[in-house]
Amino acid sequence: MSNPFFKNQGPLKIFDIVKSLNINIKINQNKDIYDIKDLIASTENDITFFHSKKYKDAAKKTHASFCLTTKALKTDLPDTCKALIVENVLVSTSKITSMFYPDSIYDNFDESVISINVSKFKDNVSYGKNVLIGENVSIGENCKIGHNTIIEKNVVIGDNCSIGSNNIIRNTLIKNSVRILDNCNIGKHGFGFFPIKNKNLRYPHIGFVLIEENCEIGSGSTIDRGSMSNTIIGKNTYLDNQIHVAHNVKIGENSIIAGQVGIAGSSTIGNNVKIGGQAGISGHLKIGNNVEIGGGSGVVKDIPDNSKVMGYPAKNIKEFLRNNRWYTKQQ
Repeated sequence: MSNPFFKNQGPLKIFDIVKSLNINIKINQNKDIYDIKDLIASTENDITFFHSKKYKDAAKKTHASFCLTTKALKTDLPDTCKALIVENVLVSTSKITSMFYPDSIYDNFDESVISINVSKFKDNVSYGKNVLIGENVSIGENCKIGHNTIIEKNVVIGDNCSIGSNNIIRNTLIKNSVRILDNCNIGKHGFGFFPIKNKNLRYPHIGFVLIEENCEIGSGSTIDRGSMSNTIIGKNTYLDNQIHVAHNVKIGENSIIAGQVGIAGSSTIGNNVKIGGQAGISGHLKIGNNVEIGGGSGVVKDIPDNSKVMGYPAKNIKEFLRNNRWYTKQQ
């Protein structure tokens, strides 16, 4: 999916990209580079990045012409992809992304907002008091927006949606029949930065949040937009109150997630998943389909389809209960 919200300043010349990275490499042709994308989404006109062996299968299949990587990882790239060896792949990726998308780094408040009373939506939306609307916003039919909610720039809301009070939404695509309860923050940049000496380097977030049809987002929840890809809440998935969904997380369809669950960045949650309250999911994990995770669990590794787990670290629920019975007997 092309980026609908952040303006791409490309194409950039590969010579300029290499110069900005201060690396010494021989490149015969000053090729136009149109975008920076992840290993899977990139085309021959793009530059990509490869920073962990965990993504070696995707690296072998990438169509990008150039890749930011390390000496240890470059052998996993295809011959059609030129390795650009850098000291820190993610820092370099942040720098190049900023060149393509300079307006995606910081999330200052939206100065473009106006009262819905004087907007084009005043006669088509049922709304409460003090509702503000930004630029590049679309709202479908039969929608309701509660008091003190701010729909900042770059938001698309489908038909039959209900947006509660005291919400802030930006950089988000909301499909039909979605319910967002009160006090939610959706579409802000994620918790992404690199500590460098005495300064933290924040990296750009050029993705957005996609909430599919018939979802419900509970009160006080936060959903961060993606960095290099998008954050996705699948069709008919329900989130309880005070849930945090970090950048690049993908949650499948028909899933139910109870209150105060935290899902760290770039993890994938399958379809028909149930997660109990106050569970924590570490980053860059894959949780399969039909998985059940007990409340208060700490998930630190991938979980295959059809599993039931509990505890910290989360383990098969039968093993957890067996160990717990043994511990109780020792008291």
